Amino acid sequence: MRNHLEHDHQKALFQWASHIPELEWMFAIPNGAVLAGDKGKRARQMNSLKATGLKPGVWDIFLPVAKHGYHGLFIEMKAGKNTLSDKQEDFGNNVHRAGYLTHTCYDWLEAKRVITDYMRFE
Repeated sequence: MRNHLEHDHQKALFQWASHIPELEWMFAIPNGAVLAGDKGKRARQMNSLKATGLKPGVWDIFLPVAKHGYHGLFIEMKAGKNTLSDKQEDFGNNVHRAGYLTHTCYDWLEAKRVITDYMRFE
C-alpha cells in the first residue's frame, strides 16, 4: 500500500504545478495505486494492469520536457526513511543512462526545487 505521507506530498506538488503552464504535461504514474474489492477482484485488476503495461519499479512522476541535455525528468517520491526498492533503483539507473534526469525527493518542497531548477524558473 502506498504511503499516505508520500501521497499527500505528491498531491501538494501537483496542486502547485497546476498553476504553471510549462508543467501542464507533468503526470503521475500510478504504480502504487491501491486496488479495491476482495482479494480475487484485486488480483484480476492487477493482472489487467500488468497486461496493459504496468511495470513495477517505474517512478512516480514524469515531466516530459527536454532541458539542458536531458530528455525529461523522473521523480520518485519517498517519505520518512523509505528507500528505493531494487526495481526502482534499476529503473532510475536505466533511464538516467538513457538521458533522463532522475531525483528521489522526500517531500513536495524538495520536488518543487528539483523541478524549478530543471525548468530554470525564477
